[in-house]
Amino acid sequence: MKPEVSIKVNEKFKADFAKGYPLITKESVENAEMLRVEGAILRLTDKQGQFIAKGYCGKQNKGFGWILTRNENEAIDQKFIKEKLAAALAKRQSFFSNQETTAFRIFNGEGDGFGGLTIDYFDGYYMLSWYSEGMYTFKADVIAALRELVEFKGIYQKKRFDTKGQYIEEDDFVAGERGEFPLIVKENGMNYAIYLNDGAMTGIFLDQRDVRNKIKEKYAKGKTVLNTFSYTGAFSVAAAIGGAAKTTSVDLAKRSSSKTIEQFSVNNIDYESHDILVMDVFNYFKYAKRKELKFDMVILDPPSFARSKKYTFSTSKDYTNLMKEAIEITADAGVIVASTNSASFGMKKFKGFIDKAFKDLGKKYSIVEEFTLPSDFRVQKEFKEGDYLKVLFVKLQ
Repeated sequence: MKPEVSIKVNEKFKADFAKGYPLITKESVENAEMLRVEGAILRLTDKQGQFIAKGYCGKQNKGFGWILTRNENEAIDQKFIKEKLAAALAKRQSFFSNQETTAFRIFNGEGDGFGGLTIDYFDGYYMLSWYSEGMYTFKADVIAALRELVEFKGIYQKKRFDTKGQYIEEDDFVAGERGEFPLIVKENGMNYAIYLNDGAMTGIFLDQRDVRNKIKEKYAKGKTVLNTFSYTGAFSVAAAIGGAAKTTSVDLAKRSSSKTIEQFSVNNIDYESHDILVMDVFNYFKYAKRKELKFDMVILDPPSFARSKKYTFSTSKDYTNLMKEAIEITADAGVIVASTNSASFGMKKFKGFIDKAFKDLGKKYSIVEEFTLPSDFRVQKEFKEGDYLKVLFVKLQ
């Protein structure tokens, strides 16, 4: 049995919790010193002792835990978890029956009713990501519930809760049979090589699936495409399959080159007809301007925070300047795919970054496409921070 702790809610946050806000923060409770036992069941009450909600203690980022139910008599146990997983799986049935896409999210934390856990599906393999020690205390119940609900080849996990909130390096295999990697998954008919046992990342960000498909289907044909912060080149592959004249992938990480070559190769694309460069993106912008290079499409999907020898990049502070760099090497009537996964601001502020960049340069633009998270990344309307992805297709005029 998990310990149960009574937590008094700050009056200012009582209404938010009553409306469905799920994240328990230090500021939202009166006796935060009680939030110390990871995995403890939390019983939230007002100052008068009236019940508000139940959740669990799990420290991650700015939060100290998640609300799970507003039913005082509901036990948070394997049965509870199984019901949440079953409901989430039912909502993804159309994905399971789609032969052209074999990688997607089946459980998205608070969006599916249990913050701190995500589960991704990769062609018969399930990957569980635990975002706090508290969430990890539910591991046995989650895996038992998953075993009852689905057939699987294997289960892998990512622990993302060391002292700095980072991934814990270890053998990520949990159950079933070990996969042979790279595992080739499909996404809208495209192939992607993924790894479930090679560090924090798998090789593809599933939340960008709709964006990649739009690039492939509508924007790439006959175009020159620059993919910055390119990681494993997933956007470049989509552009190439969509008929791009040429793609250029730029990323500072040394392994990005071999990973991008691999993604091209599993799609039978001649990677030597495309440019794959290991260098600082900001240095590449300088090089492109010096050489007077112009691209029909520039893809900007930087990490929320990045540091190289010469540059430090923070999305909330530096995206406008990044956008200016991209505008200057985008051809007339070209398109910039501006993307961010930062949860620290909303779409309105993001559009403000874009607008300021164009105004500072005295140029005009129009937004021709707009994306947030795809449907398998379910979000809770009361928790706007959960809908973190913001992507704009910006056309120069």
